[in-house]
Amino acid sequence: MAAQTTTKEQFISFASHTTEEVSEKQHRVEIDDSVTSPVVLYFLTGIGWLVFGSLAGLLAALKFNLPDWLGGTPFLTFGRIRPVHLNSVMYGWASLAGAGMIVWLTSRLCRAKIKETWALYVSAVLWNIGVAFGLVSLFFGYNQGMEWLEFPKPAGGLIALGFLFFAYSIVRTFRKRQVEHLYVSLWYILASLIWFPLLYVVANLGIYHGVTEAAMNWWFGHNALAVWFTPIGLAGAYYFIPKVIGRPIYSYYLGLLGFWAFALFYNWNGIHHLVGGPLPTWLVTVSIVASVMMFVPVMAVAVNHHLTTIGHFRMLKYSPTLRFVVFGSMSYTAVSFQGSIESLRSFSEVAHFTQYTIGHAHLGVYGFLSMILFGAIYYIMPRIAKWEWPYPKLIKLHFWMSAVGIALYVVALNMGGWIQGTMM
Repeated sequence: MAAQTTTKEQFISFASHTTEEVSEKQHRVEIDDSVTSPVVLYFLTGIGWLVFGSLAGLLAALKFNLPDWLGGTPFLTFGRIRPVHLNSVMYGWASLAGAGMIVWLTSRLCRAKIKETWALYVSAVLWNIGVAFGLVSLFFGYNQGMEWLEFPKPAGGLIALGFLFFAYSIVRTFRKRQVEHLYVSLWYILASLIWFPLLYVVANLGIYHGVTEAAMNWWFGHNALAVWFTPIGLAGAYYFIPKVIGRPIYSYYLGLLGFWAFALFYNWNGIHHLVGGPLPTWLVTVSIVASVMMFVPVMAVAVNHHLTTIGHFRMLKYSPTLRFVVFGSMSYTAVSFQGSIESLRSFSEVAHFTQYTIGHAHLGVYGFLSMILFGAIYYIMPRIAKWEWPYPKLIKLHFWMSAVGIALYVVALNMGGWIQGTMM
């Protein structure tokens, strides 16, 4: 009789557990359905700008060896095509694809359908019009003359307005969340919604002149990576690595340490790019110290991700998302350490104003952020479109071509830049 009772209790427990699993799966499907259209819109437009920006970058690279090629066409000269490449990749590809990933992550981590979908559509339209208007302006020679801030102010205004609509939807979704515990990825997402608009608006005020303008320019250039692109990448890495492996992140407290150390030290960086310039020595020194202190959050992230993955590296063979994201996470560690060392005055004497700096920047944007975004797209799209990728071998080819290309690119520029610096 006791055995029959036990069996009956086990059956009820199993049936209840199965019902909960079905209900949970159905809830995830409903969440994914709510974000399908805006996420696809962000991803497709972002990929479109990546293709366009890559072609512009190829053209700019060819001009190093063929400086007179197309030189008779003003809008295809190096001085115009290079900022077109930079801005289409940063404000087009990285920002829009990153926004798509943020929308999906937020709804999943908040366990809530995305709110104010109309705001996301308005955001995507305004952002794309701003990027297109800015790039056309650059082609015709209208340039503010500051790296990362080349777009004329009307284009920047459209992007800023688009970001506010985007942030409004994310914040509304967060307020309707169905969970109490906030996962690490959400910390970075929510912080970026506060940091980036303040940074972008302040940098575009147009009230700076002379040395102050140079300081502001590098404060913005470095912090665009710090408060927008890096949080996007880290939010993706913190989500997809444990999700694909099927185990929780190694240490919640290491994540906490990494986040607050990141928030404390990263925004002081940037001025070290003006070592030897006409700025107060103490200001440059503070920036150098903050850059070196970035070892703390970077080590926290690196250890957390490594100890989460350890024992499961075999899954890199089977999961394309994990391959891309782990490569991106390793690149984050490498580019951050490289940046800290590069800020030192003794190192800067050689590497400053050389191709070494260009290699460092591309390791961050392509090796870290873009690889994580590729992995995110490969994970998210089948879930919102409800179909699998038809040619898995092409995904593997994509990974190896990207990984080898990034390695060749960065190593060549770093080595060439160092040789260039020693010769100067």
